[in-house]
Amino acid sequence: MAASSNSSLSGSSLSSDPEDYQPPIWKSYLYQLQQEAPRPKRITCPQEMESRPKYYGREFGHQTLNYRLFYDGKHFVGEKRFESVHDLVTDALITLYIETKAAEYIAKMTTNPIYEHLGYTSLLKDKMVHRLSRGRTEPRRVTFQRDEKISSPLVRRSALKDMPEKQCSYEKIHNFKVHTFRGPHWCEYCANFMWGLIAQGVRCSDCGLNVHKQCSKLVPSDCQPDLRRIKKVFSCDLTTLVKAHNATRPMVVDMCIREIELRGMKSEGLYRVSGFSEHIEDVRLAFDRDGEKADISASAYADINIIAGALKLYFRDLPIPVITFDLYSKFIQAAKLPNAESRLEAIHEGLLQLPPAHYETLRYLMAHLKRVTMFEKYNLMNAENLGIVFGPTLMQPPEQNALTTLNDMRQQKLVVQLIIEHEDVLF
Repeated sequence: MAASSNSSLSGSSLSSDPEDYQPPIWKSYLYQLQQEAPRPKRITCPQEMESRPKYYGREFGHQTLNYRLFYDGKHFVGEKRFESVHDLVTDALITLYIETKAAEYIAKMTTNPIYEHLGYTSLLKDKMVHRLSRGRTEPRRVTFQRDEKISSPLVRRSALKDMPEKQCSYEKIHNFKVHTFRGPHWCEYCANFMWGLIAQGVRCSDCGLNVHKQCSKLVPSDCQPDLRRIKKVFSCDLTTLVKAHNATRPMVVDMCIREIELRGMKSEGLYRVSGFSEHIEDVRLAFDRDGEKADISASAYADINIIAGALKLYFRDLPIPVITFDLYSKFIQAAKLPNAESRLEAIHEGLLQLPPAHYETLRYLMAHLKRVTMFEKYNLMNAENLGIVFGPTLMQPPEQNALTTLNDMRQQKLVVQLIIEHEDVLF
């Protein structure tokens, strides 16, 4: 990527068609400053210092600790770690020079970002929203009230409101990690050079976006994961996976449920009986390796409990559970409410706060589990039994405390049981 002497953006770079996209002209001022920065000059102490740290040469005396310089296999002062003291000093001189010469420029470089003006960025987002809006049902706000004319414990009547409760935007924050760029690189948010020798900026490990660390705080939550960067299906963040595949739900969920409903609804102890762990692991590896092409048919796995076990394993391995960590306590408290109607109201409010991909996945799963209960005569699995199985699978306490999990098991079971029993109204 060559530096340009033009510090403005080319108007022709804007396009509504990704194929016509022209990259912006990168701003070269900070690159030029790095080229001008002073280079370190080694000054050797003529005397041997007996008390010097063994890692350093004679350039350091017994006062080394005053430099706050440390060594753990690499040399470091702060977050950056260097192979040699020479590189550490070189990077420090570059940073000091640029931040001194261009302090005002750096402070203002995020005020006119190129990110929002890149034609393909907004276009991809619009296409994604349009695709997803065709493939999912909008969440409904409902109210629960008792019918005085009927003596049943709880009569559910849904009153749908016109106001939309959730936008189908499937927003995803970028997964930024500190990155060392080989060769000159420019920030894709502000178009300025990323200076220094190492750890010059951050890169999104899901979509590959490269930005300054300070610019990363301003980038919108519009990550569009690249399938080439998604290493596996299991243990992958749910939103990341569905966005990478342009789907409304993870393909694991769709494929496993389809297979179970095809040949397993009458299987006794469905979801309660475990399949062979080795075969379940084979299914996991098949999805990680082959994705949508994974073969989970009866010819490959005759025992439907293997497919059911793989589906449960997928949910257990999610880094963020389907019922997210930040909403865990809300659902637990809802289950503790003594009034049945208030309990359903609280659970419904919690469902509306789930991220869109989590909401859609849970809605699809609960509809499936409701159908499972319709075959209770054969599979012996009612909503309570399924709640026992899926409670700790779909929701986990954020602190991962065994005692908390044990104490909350009853509420976890009840939450899932109620969602299954009332899925037609809650979603």
